[in-house]
Amino acid sequence: MSDSLFPIADAPTAPLAVPYRVLARKYRPIRFEDLVGQEPMVRTLANSFAAGRIHQAYILTGVRGVGKTTTARILARAFNYSLPGKVDHPSIDMPELGVHCQAIMESRHVDVIEMDAASHTGIDDVREIIENARYRPVSARTKVYIIDEVHMLSKQAFNGLLKTLEEPPEHVKFLFATTEIEKVPITVRSRCIRFDLRRIESGPMIAHLRDICAAEGVAAEPEALALIARVAEGSVRDALSLLDQGIAHGGHAGVTAQAVRDMLGLSGRGEVIALFERVMKGEIAEALDLARALHQAGGDPADILIELAEFCHFVTRAKIARATADDPAVSEIERERGREFADRLTLGVLTRAWQILLKGVEDVRDSPRPLASAEMALIRLAYASDLPAPEEALRKLSQSTDGPRHAPPLPPAGGGPRASMRLAVAEPAPAGPAPPLSPPAASPRLASFEDAVALARAKRDIQLVESLEREVRLARFEQGSIAFTPVEGAPSGLAQTLARRLQEWTGERWMVALVTGSTAPTLREAAEARDAERASGAAAHPLVRKVLDRFKGARIVDVRRPEPAPTPTGSQADDEVGYADSGVNAADDG
Repeated sequence: MSDSLFPIADAPTAPLAVPYRVLARKYRPIRFEDLVGQEPMVRTLANSFAAGRIHQAYILTGVRGVGKTTTARILARAFNYSLPGKVDHPSIDMPELGVHCQAIMESRHVDVIEMDAASHTGIDDVREIIENARYRPVSARTKVYIIDEVHMLSKQAFNGLLKTLEEPPEHVKFLFATTEIEKVPITVRSRCIRFDLRRIESGPMIAHLRDICAAEGVAAEPEALALIARVAEGSVRDALSLLDQGIAHGGHAGVTAQAVRDMLGLSGRGEVIALFERVMKGEIAEALDLARALHQAGGDPADILIELAEFCHFVTRAKIARATADDPAVSEIERERGREFADRLTLGVLTRAWQILLKGVEDVRDSPRPLASAEMALIRLAYASDLPAPEEALRKLSQSTDGPRHAPPLPPAGGGPRASMRLAVAEPAPAGPAPPLSPPAASPRLASFEDAVALARAKRDIQLVESLEREVRLARFEQGSIAFTPVEGAPSGLAQTLARRLQEWTGERWMVALVTGSTAPTLREAAEARDAERASGAAAHPLVRKVLDRFKGARIVDVRRPEPAPTPTGSQADDEVGYADSGVNAADDG
């Protein structure tokens, strides 16, 4: 950490009592070198200043607490950096405070105007900026407008700013900061140089917190700083606020890991890992006891599941990328046990555990009994931890000694993702070619009632198709004549509608008559009967019987025909047709 970690502005000039300043303000960076984790942006700015390619507008975006407003103030200081007799030009190399630096960093310089767009959203506020931008700065080299949370400006305000933003006076610079860059119009973004400030990684964050503790004379355990860095999620301001709270909570003992856990309501990592181990071993009674103990110690049920999910994620990453276990923000016990679980658990088990824990967190947050919901999630996880994947279960069943000689093919272990838990049993394909679903477009000849329905479907008359399939019991079908008995509740004008449509589509006159007494099934009833017959046939299959017996509550959802193989072309097609019968016999003899 550079010497500027000790703010020059805080040096006491009199023995008067100085009001306490929170760490997030006391150790706010005042130079580019003090920014934590933003090296790419600093390098770009250094090159542009050195080459004299300074843009008129910059937009800074990123999550909360990564230094957007602070960077804007440092940039305003760089625009106006001046040391009498030494420096009188824009520079990012600012080893000491210049003429305007102190006032700029304290937000009280007359030529550096900071505006909060959340409370100044209208066109009138922007109109004031446009009017004042015409006048030269009072004392500084450049007049700088810093607009924080710029995405809060109204549409009219953005439109009013566009012309001045694109062609500002030579003495004016604009600096915008926002956490929601997608809400800023593209017309504004295209006129600015954009910098995305990154979240601070655990290593630099821990080092920064350690230097601040040393400057404050506060003892801090490395594990406590790692906990704060993890909870802060890359935000320096959040981390310093938590450190401030931890110093007050710890008192003379300093910042300890246990104090931080108590302060934040976190469970000990060792206890979380022990709970994870119990659940993955299926020791549900011990797991529930441990979960209740964590809850009685102050742990929130949702937080307990979240920490379990975080450890599951860490184990999964350690399994895929071994270097993950060297993360400095992770405690030693997490690294050791994480490697052990990564070696013992399969990726499928870890993925299933992750999904169950995420679903459990949602249930806990929506439940009137959070602890009970958390325990139910742990029970589901314990019973699902040793379940085989569906394809593995089918493979084991097919390899059993009492299985059928010719079992249907099973999906390979490395197959694509399973869209559902359906079990599809292959049926033999029909021997002959399937009849055409629709008659030819030119002068169609209808050989059956099914052809008439197919023609209606081809003509996209969906209402007529539904009526013909569900509400017609066919009595007679001949070319040009149809007789049927309508089911109860059928439309009264169905016969006339069918006759009129067929005449339009075929160019011939059709007689459609209503008769009584036909008991033939409707097309939909016939299709359902065929489906039921196929399902009963599939249920008699030895492999399917085993699956239904082994997995209680399982049922046959669908029975599908195998997809036909692509038809070969040329001489190969002739050979395939010539030996079709012999191929079937060979399969039967196999």
